[in-house]
Order: sequence, then structure tokens, then C-alpha cells
Amino acid sequence: NYFPLGFQMLACDKEAVQKMVQPHPPSAALDVVIPMYNEESRLAYCMEQLTILNTICQVRHVFFVDDGSTDDSVDHLRRLKPPPWVQILTRPHLGKGAAVRYGLSHCQSARVLVTDIDWSVNPSWIPQLLKAQADVVIAVREGHGARRIGEPVWRHMLGRVFNRYVQWMAMAGHADTQCGCKIVSQEAIKSLLPRLKTNGWAFDVELLAQAHICGYLVSEVPVAWFYDADSRVRPIRDGLQMAVEVIRIRRRLKRTTVHYRSQYLHSVHSE
Repeated sequence: NYFPLGFQMLACDKEAVQKMVQPHPPSAALDVVIPMYNEESRLAYCMEQLTILNTICQVRHVFFVDDGSTDDSVDHLRRLKPPPWVQILTRPHLGKGAAVRYGLSHCQSARVLVTDIDWSVNPSWIPQLLKAQADVVIAVREGHGARRIGEPVWRHMLGRVFNRYVQWMAMAGHADTQCGCKIVSQEAIKSLLPRLKTNGWAFDVELLAQAHICGYLVSEVPVAWFYDADSRVRPIRDGLQMAVEVIRIRRRLKRTTVHYRSQYLHSVHSE
């Protein structure tokens, strides 16, 4: 079971409990959100993977969200002459979380894929995620059937330490929150976007925690994940920033759970 902050708050919201037993049906149409920051060298490869994805799934729109890159990422992407269903969104540099939120706000398809530009989870896995009838489906690198390919031991250990920290501070139950590949239903997006405030790398933690609090069904799909040494994550500096973000998420979750509890008590007394 997944409980933000250890509170079984889902039982406090009748509407949320009802949503949990009504899984979201799969949809053929798919929007894709890809955040990018100084990714000029990886854009050609990313476009190749999108072409493959479009042969596997019906891709409606792809939104590249540039998070204030200081290199030639945006112009280079335009020079690649992407198809009409690829759009480029630009915004000042705030962080991956802010870029993903901005991209999600532009999506209209029933289901939206959020993936990293390096496609560490390659397109062949996306149909498996789409088969999961849930409002939030996350690829995970832990559990039966999951594989981490090429990841250094030290990087794996840092990831496990962060995950234990997340489970202690904010949300128990998920052995992996940071894989970088997930599918979210349009219904969940509309409900969750106003609640999501994290601009940085810990955005995934807040998304999952708020999804559980709101009663959305969350499903995990173990995948093969390829380590990319050219990652934009700086282990020490970004790790400390993520730890601070998780503390802020915890504070917001406490306020949210208190709000839900008071709403529930009010409804009980009204009846």
C-alpha cells in the first residue's frame, strides 16, 4: 500500500475511494512531453526514437519543453525539421518539474507520456505501460523483471539512499520514483496540476504522492533501463536540492491531508 506520510487519507475521501475502483481505460491517442535543458547533442537520437514510437502507438502531439537552455538546443531541433505533430515550447530556466508541468498543461489527449530525452526506457516498453489500466503508470527499475543496464554501483547506491529518504519523509511504498518514464491520464492531469509546486528533480515524488491522496489508481511496470553517463543530474548538488524539495513536499502534503480530514469530518457531521 502507498500512503503519503503514513496517513491512510484515501479512506477519508469518498470520491477518491470511488475513483480507485474505476481504472482509466486505455486510449489509442497519446501526447508526449519531453523536458530538455542543453540537450543539443541528443536531439537527433530523440527524434529517431519518436519516429519508432509513432510506428508503435498513435502519437497525437509531442511537446518539447525547453527549460531555458543556454546552448543551441531549440534552433538545432528546428533544423532537424520535425513533423507537424512536434511542437517546441520555451520557458525560463526553473527546473525539470516546472518544464513538465508546462508541457502537461498543453496536452489534450486522454493519456500523456512523460519521458526523458535520452529514452533510457526505450519506446518498445511504452505499449506495456499503456496496457496498465491506471490513471498514473510509472516505469520502475526495481522489482521482478526490471533491469538496470550499465549503471555504476555508486550511482545505484545513491538512488537507493534517496528512495529510502523519500519513503521515510514523504511517501512509503514505491521502490522507485525517479525512472523518468510515466503515463498520466488527462483526468488526473487536470486534477493534479494545481496541486503540484515542485520545480526541480523531486517533481515525480510530489506527483505520485498527490495522485494517491486524490485517489487515483497508480500502477508500476518493471522495465529495462539504460544508464546514460551524459545525464544532466549532478549527484551531489542536485541530490541535496532534491532532499530539500522533499522536505517542502512533506510540508505541503501535511497541509493537504489536514484539509482532506477536515472536509471528511464536515461531511460526516452534515449527514
